[in-house]
Amino acid sequence: MHRITAAMIGIAIAVSACAPKTRRTPDDTLVMVIEAAMTTADPRYAITGLDGKLSKLVHPGLTAVDTASLEPQRALAASITRVDDLTWDVTLRPDAKFSDGTPVLARDVAGTYRYILDPKSDSLFHKQFAERFRDVEPTGERSVRFHLITPLATFMTDIDFGIVSFAHGTPAKGKAVGAGPFSVAEITSTHVVLDANPHYYGAKAKLPHVEIRFVRDGSARLLMLVGGSADLIQNAVRLDLVPEIRGRPRVEVTTGPSVFLTYLLLNNTDPHLRDKRVRQAIALAIDRPAVIEAQLGGNARLATGLLPPNHWAYEANVAHWNLDLSRAKRLLDEAGFRDPDGDGPQPRFSLTYKTSSDQFRVSIARVLAAQLSRVGIAVEVRSFEFATFFADVKKGSYQLASMQTTDITEPDFYFTYFHSSWIPSAKNPDGYNRWRYVNPEVDRLTAAGRRELDHDKRKQLYAEVQRIVADDVPIIPLWHEDNIAMTNVDVQGYVLVPNARLTGLRDAWKRRSE
Repeated sequence: MHRITAAMIGIAIAVSACAPKTRRTPDDTLVMVIEAAMTTADPRYAITGLDGKLSKLVHPGLTAVDTASLEPQRALAASITRVDDLTWDVTLRPDAKFSDGTPVLARDVAGTYRYILDPKSDSLFHKQFAERFRDVEPTGERSVRFHLITPLATFMTDIDFGIVSFAHGTPAKGKAVGAGPFSVAEITSTHVVLDANPHYYGAKAKLPHVEIRFVRDGSARLLMLVGGSADLIQNAVRLDLVPEIRGRPRVEVTTGPSVFLTYLLLNNTDPHLRDKRVRQAIALAIDRPAVIEAQLGGNARLATGLLPPNHWAYEANVAHWNLDLSRAKRLLDEAGFRDPDGDGPQPRFSLTYKTSSDQFRVSIARVLAAQLSRVGIAVEVRSFEFATFFADVKKGSYQLASMQTTDITEPDFYFTYFHSSWIPSAKNPDGYNRWRYVNPEVDRLTAAGRRELDHDKRKQLYAEVQRIVADDVPIIPLWHEDNIAMTNVDVQGYVLVPNARLTGLRDAWKRRSE
């Protein structure tokens, strides 16, 4: 996307503004452009973020977490009852039907979960399910019972998993039928075509068709939108370009809060970074509001931890590491890293900052490196192709690095990100605690949080976790980048949700061009 310039945007929009005001996309189809291919809508095999978004349009789960506060709400489930700590009963909506008109029944729910729980299953969700569920059994035509291995406070979120039809036997891989607002008409290497599901239990899709085109080049995506051959782009335009596009004719820009965190990784086993005072000093040396304004066009919100402020479990009363260069220097002095020549050019010490080769992310890394130099920390930025970069992060072969999280919908992410059992190892090579943080109290509290079934007590546990982690600074939460939707002005009704799912496609429609 770095090849786009403000001048190019201005020219493209000016040209499109002078063109005849006729929409180039069909009246009955919303055309969306995205940055990479979607390969499947089958929830059993939807691993990438884009596949997951497609899957949710076609295969709703028993619950959904598309709410502003990220609290799960019932979807295919009419009622959910906890029988005891290890047993939950779910009753299905009587009006839920798959896109082929068959009803959603207990056999479909049990079949979906048992397919993944089967020891022979090749679904990558098998391990996750096998750690949570002992079995899912039908107890009536529209009722199922979940048997858990241990108490799960995350149960309501865990069952936000797409249900597939077993009306005609076990569906083949990639051939599953769902009960969502859309069904898949076609998936190719260049696009996906969705048709509205006439049997959907909720509000029906307002347009008969949606086409999602895969366009890897950022400038091409933007030119398609401003030129009229696309209707919608979501989170696929560089944030510093948004102000240039906002307010231009024929293009509407909508922003909203997200649950994605951009953060600075600190290797807690590094000789410099294992001292909490050094990590705190680095946090105090970063002018995050300046970066948000200059690099992100103001389209981000300051972060204090994994959870965004709109999350139900968010705790605001934690340590806030706002810009304070004097305090940062004092902490470095206390840690034994004194400035060797006062205001001279010699650094206190040097660090290497690894990042992906995406030029936008490299530019942000260089800004952060320059800011750290003001307190005497010399930082060398090194960029790598993503696979190499990510492999180094998992191995712990880095000092500083920056990444974005997945969509943080559950406070249980504090367990996977900060519990010591999730440090990458031979036993758990994909562990999320890639900064190798160890705190026995955080281990205890996060383990308790995933077992505590009382909502208010659980919130208190995670509030304490957030306070401890914010003070220890094992990572530096930078900001939550806004969700951005850019639409042709003819598109109406598209709504962003914090987890960036594409549920807004159901309610979107087109007005007739004048």
